[in-house]
Amino acid sequence: MRRADRLFQLVQILRNKRLVTARELAERLEVSERTIYRDIQDLSLSGVPVEGEAGVGYHLRYSLDIPPLMFTAAEIEALVVGARMLKAWGGSELGSSAQSVLDKIHAVIPAELHRHLEESRLFAMRFGVREDLETTLDTCRHAIAQRRYLRLDYQRADHESSQREVKPLGLFFWGNVWTLTAWCELRNDFRTFRLDRIGGLDTLERSFEELPGQTLGDFVKLMQQSECY
Repeated sequence: MRRADRLFQLVQILRNKRLVTARELAERLEVSERTIYRDIQDLSLSGVPVEGEAGVGYHLRYSLDIPPLMFTAAEIEALVVGARMLKAWGGSELGSSAQSVLDKIHAVIPAELHRHLEESRLFAMRFGVREDLETTLDTCRHAIAQRRYLRLDYQRADHESSQREVKPLGLFFWGNVWTLTAWCELRNDFRTFRLDRIGGLDTLERSFEELPGQTLGDFVKLMQQSECY
């Protein structure tokens, strides 16, 4: 058996979601236990989520299977338009990821649906956007995901400037403007900042926990109660 075939068979066995010892694997694949140890190590290094240890057994930490997806022509066009909007307004990282998703979909859908990916007449144009806002958006997005404080230099519409340390909670897109909703340490309250009015922006080392009354859900409730949302 070729090594590639053996690695494939190894993954198929591990997909059964029960612990399998190296000895069992070696007997099924007709190789030595030492070979199994090397194969398990190589699979782990290549990103296959193998979990376990010698003498105990191995299994996959989660399934590698992806449920089959079926797309209609309208759904494909929705994906194309969404990807174009992200490429225009969603920052460099999300824009690149959106294109990657389209490339993967193109590779698996039937050929007769390719034209819906390639010939959509709906576009999202980018205009009047500063290049540095892509970096600001990516920085805020990462800080939200990692629950890290942000220090920002902010200038209001009346040109008053201030420096804030905030807990970033969410990003909102308003057509051509992104805003960051955060818990502001200076004001001890929720505040919303337009990304295009943020000057300096740093992600701080310290992280935060979401406290009752300071979460994005709390902010949304306040907006709904004030009928401004």
